[in-house]
Amino acid sequence: MLTEITGLPDHIFGVRATGEVTSDDIKDVLLTGLKRTAQRFKEIRYLLVLETDVKNFTAGAWIQDAKAGIQNFTRWKKIAVVSAEKSVEWFTDIFTVATPGKSKGFKPDELEEAKAWLNTED
Repeated sequence: MLTEITGLPDHIFGVRATGEVTSDDIKDVLLTGLKRTAQRFKEIRYLLVLETDVKNFTAGAWIQDAKAGIQNFTRWKKIAVVSAEKSVEWFTDIFTVATPGKSKGFKPDELEEAKAWLNTED
């Protein structure tokens, strides 16, 4: 399940992933929030807090997630991924090379650092 994270600065969109993540979660929560943020701020600063194993994303969710990346390709400014999984850090490094924005992985105890990084203009 994806749930929007509240209490973030307006220009940062964030979601928390728990349990199984489906294509409906991606469409209803992620795509809607990314579209709203991109339209309002002309860029996307995105926080993903993974509290589930990436294996819990259904095939449909991965397809929708790829769609989100492509639809917003030029608007990515920063992506912070908070996860205990080491492979997620590797993925964020690859994402930085493949997109115009910056991405960075953080450990679960670095959530506040992730928020601060998203909020900076570097």
